[in-house]
Parts: sequence; C-alpha cells; structure tokens
Amino acid sequence: MSGKTLIGPFSQILTMAHMEKKGPLKDEDLEIISSGGILIEDGIIQSVANYNDLRTSLSDDGCNEIELAGKHVCLPGLIDAHTHICFGGSRARDYAMRNAGKTYLEIAKEGGGIWDTVTKTRSSSSEELVKGIIKRAKRHLKNGTTTIEVKSGYGLNQTEELKMLRAIQEANRNLRPDLISTCLAAHMKPKDHDGSSGSYLKEVIEQLLPVIFKEGLSKRVDIFVEESAF
Repeated sequence: MSGKTLIGPFSQILTMAHMEKKGPLKDEDLEIISSGGILIEDGIIQSVANYNDLRTSLSDDGCNEIELAGKHVCLPGLIDAHTHICFGGSRARDYAMRNAGKTYLEIAKEGGGIWDTVTKTRSSSSEELVKGIIKRAKRHLKNGTTTIEVKSGYGLNQTEELKMLRAIQEANRNLRPDLISTCLAAHMKPKDHDGSSGSYLKEVIEQLLPVIFKEGLSKRVDIFVEESAF
C-alpha cells in the first residue's frame, strides 16, 4: 500500500495505548476512539484519531480513502503464546478423555496422548504437516490471532523434530499470521529410545539443538516434565 491511505470510520478503535506493561488491565484504562480512522503511509500506521478530523486534515493532500460501511471494531491482533498446531492425526479422542476427567498420564497409558500423536506425526509427510499448520493457523486468524507460537515435540528424535520445525518454517512463508517456532523435543523420553531420560536429553542438547540453531529453525527451547525420571 503506497502513499497515504485513510481507513474508516470504525465504530470503535481500541488502541491499547498508555497501558501498563504488566498486571491486570482495567476496562476504564482502555483508550477507545469512537468513529475512528487509521491513517497509513507506505504500509505504516501514522495516526489513529477521529475519522472526520483526519479526513478534514487530509482533504487537500491527495489521500486515498477506504470508507467502511456498517459497524466495525478495530483492535490489535491477538497473540497465542502456546500452541501445538503442528501434528499428524487427530487429538479429538484425547480431548474427549480430558473432558471426561482423565489425567494426561492416564490418557497416555490407555494408548492416547503424546505417543499416539508421535506415531501419527512421524508417519506424516512434511507436506501434510505444512498443510495442517496452515489450515489451523488460518482458523486462528479468523478469531483475531495474528502471532502464533508453534511447538514441535511430536517427533522425539532428531530427524522428526527437524521435520516438524522445517514444516513450521515453510508454513510461515505461506501465511499472513506470524508463526514463532519452539523446540519441545524434551517432552518425554521416546518409547523407542534405548537409553535413559538423561541420555535422551543429552542427545537433544548435543545433537539436535546445534542443527536447529545452525539452520535458524528456532530460537526457543521448551522443556516439559510430567513425571520425573531422575
């Protein structure tokens, strides 16, 4: 979008300006601009103010206008800081079991949970994983989420974890939302790993992470412990 463009009027614009960096957000602290407009120049927001005021100030400036019909609310994109949208198969059965009150470990012992998804993810091609990520990320976008953290963790060996992280990177190149990848290889000791939990963690640190950092696949590492083996 080149030049100046004015978009509006929005019924309300929620700017999130002057908010505290942490702590609870009070409704009365929210800055809301009624009948608001957004002025964009060369793709960058220059001003957010009353639509008519902006329009008047730009009347002789040759500004493009995108005039909205109906009622609209504009607010900053949401951030989902914890997702597992890169996987193969379906987690519907697990979801139903969790709703029925079963714990994470109980589900795993009944053949569901992580290892069931690991098996299905390993059998999925990179193209299938990319397609699944894109489908789920687009659903997030429809709900207003524009930045999505995406974890690996269903590969549980070097080859498959790298496959997942590369799929996340490929999907990110084909999406409007921003995908932020996290390596969750230290999720559980794989059932097909011959050594201890400690030896598996050592493999992750010494063999997997150097490749991830070299290829720029992730700058984040997450470690999850459901049941300590140490």
